Amino acid sequence: MAKVTDIYGSMVFNDVTMQERLPSTTYKTLAKTIEEGKPLDEECANDVAHAMKEWAIEHGATHYTHWFQPLSGITSEKHDSFLDPTGDGRAIMKFSGKELIQGEPDASSFPSGGLRATFEARGYTAWDPTSYAFIKDEVLCIPTAFCSYTGEALDKKTPLLRSMSAIEEQAKRVLALFGEPERHVVTTVGSEQEYFLISEKDYEQRQDLALTGRTLFGAPPCKGQELEEHYFGAIRPSVNEFMKELDDELWALGVPAKTKHNEVAPAQHELAPVFTNANRAIDENLLTMEKMRLLASHYGLVCLQHEKPFEGINGSGKHNNWSISAGKTNLLDPGDTPMDNLRFLVFLTGVIQAVDDYQELLRMSVASAGNDHRLGANEAPPAIISIFLGDELGEIVDALVDGHEYTNADKVAMDLGVAVLPNFLKDNTDRNRTSPFAFTGNKFEFRMPGSAVNLSDANMILNTAMAKSLKEFADEMEGKQGAEFEAAAIAYIKRTLTDHQRIIFNGNGYSDEWPIEAERRGLANHRTTADALPCYIDQKSIDLFEEFGVLNEAEVRSRYEVKLEKYNKLLNIEIRVMKRMARRTYLPAINEYLGELASTVNAVKAAVPGADTTQQEEVLNKLLTGVSKANEALKALDALHKEIAALDDEQEKANRYAHEGIPAMEALRTEIDLLEKITDRDHWPVPTYNDILFYV
Repeated sequence: MAKVTDIYGSMVFNDVTMQERLPSTTYKTLAKTIEEGKPLDEECANDVAHAMKEWAIEHGATHYTHWFQPLSGITSEKHDSFLDPTGDGRAIMKFSGKELIQGEPDASSFPSGGLRATFEARGYTAWDPTSYAFIKDEVLCIPTAFCSYTGEALDKKTPLLRSMSAIEEQAKRVLALFGEPERHVVTTVGSEQEYFLISEKDYEQRQDLALTGRTLFGAPPCKGQELEEHYFGAIRPSVNEFMKELDDELWALGVPAKTKHNEVAPAQHELAPVFTNANRAIDENLLTMEKMRLLASHYGLVCLQHEKPFEGINGSGKHNNWSISAGKTNLLDPGDTPMDNLRFLVFLTGVIQAVDDYQELLRMSVASAGNDHRLGANEAPPAIISIFLGDELGEIVDALVDGHEYTNADKVAMDLGVAVLPNFLKDNTDRNRTSPFAFTGNKFEFRMPGSAVNLSDANMILNTAMAKSLKEFADEMEGKQGAEFEAAAIAYIKRTLTDHQRIIFNGNGYSDEWPIEAERRGLANHRTTADALPCYIDQKSIDLFEEFGVLNEAEVRSRYEVKLEKYNKLLNIEIRVMKRMARRTYLPAINEYLGELASTVNAVKAAVPGADTTQQEEVLNKLLTGVSKANEALKALDALHKEIAALDDEQEKANRYAHEGIPAMEALRTEIDLLEKITDRDHWPVPTYNDILFYV
């Protein structure tokens, strides 16, 4: 068995491989491109392309692809071979710098929100050298951005990269005020991916799982997660074998898969990597999701990445652990000296301001049809954005805002003058799983994203909002030095924290009191995707993105349209599947059992006149009543569905789906699920929750 250290990164054209295979001048030029965003000249690009091709061929690759992230949120790839016929019946393997840097896929069939018409097919992919190329299934995959012929971003990666540039520019301005040398500033992300593994045989019999990713019907299992025995429990042998192969595949691709374990719900699991720069982390998470889906079949399993595949037990999230680094310095680490603490408080204040000012955008970034079923379900944060700081940081913020003396854990009083700003430990907070945005020692954990989401949107918004906070601080502080700067910085921190203290909440986000308190504070509570999406096209949002060159107005509006259209399409699909399953799967099976039971009752009465068939008749009446109610709910859903589908306005359509369609779906589900509990097992047409969640 090969050592993990030998496997790790073996299929990645990483920094070590670049240094080994590129001429020193080419490597230095490429490193400068990666660090500073400088364009590569044609000669350098050809050198890189040649080395990349030779390395890829040595590792079995025959094709290359520009690997990109269209607005669908998943990844896309078109494979081209290295093969180049020479005209004499032979061929050579060829790959040029131009082919490395730019590709031209058909852009007509990807969602664009009106940026491109169907007949306007041309789009471009552009190499992103900040994320390493890798080999997957004998194909050299080159991470790229994707834009239209007229230059608009048609993908998730381009705005993310722009936001990373924006926050770097403003962070450097702030660091200069502290007299620190200029360093490359990046946002870092570690994404904890939750998922379910179920039997392939059960999956194949559930049309709802196959077509929508979640069970549209299903009574609660006799045993759920109430015994809390699955969390961190012993891993099933088949699942363990899957996890081993997944680790090997990910390690070869340079994905630093670190932690794996059983999650809270039965059949639920989690994989967490070591953090890296946001751009690469998101690429690696998308690779991880793909590998999970593909490798599961090797073990007779199916990987479910829907946010809520099963009603009544925990759904799956993807916790986004976000921080900011300058070189090797974590700017959200409190540090060991008073000035480190001052810098930390500046960046902490910036985060608090950013999250408060753009709370609705952050909520919107994780909005989806699936995540609506997860948020606020006592397993995930509520749909209200708030920040958890923990006791010590919370007390420091209170002291700064109120101007009173701060006493640290050792009961040593400090007056918060710059020279004696308190030192506090990295792990100075407990964990608060009810908080959407929690400080965890030297980073913030954004817990709202669902398991299926592409994290680019959330990080793009977070980066851009933080860039604005840092810009406002730098604009006010530039020109001040020494004691004047320190005093002005403390005053700025106090004023800003006072203005945004409402977003800080260290309590129980699951409590009934919190929504009431949040409303009193003026915090937004967008319970559904339909409610959350309109803020994307508010002038405030458009102004933010345009100020930092992250998205122009047309690009913003296109993304709103894409998200809205996807939500409506998903709800339309779910209702169609639900109606068909009720009509063709459940009701026929229930009616068959009902008829058999009625025949049995009549046969018993005929054979034994005066026999007591009360119990059977009670079940028979329950079935008759249930079928009647189910048919009524089905007719109501069908009529409503036709009415909503006929609407032209997509936002109105989303509103109707969210506030009328989903309750109508739940009404039908309720009746079918009640019938499941009294229908003979041999007559029930699909695997139940008991079957699916507790497979051997």
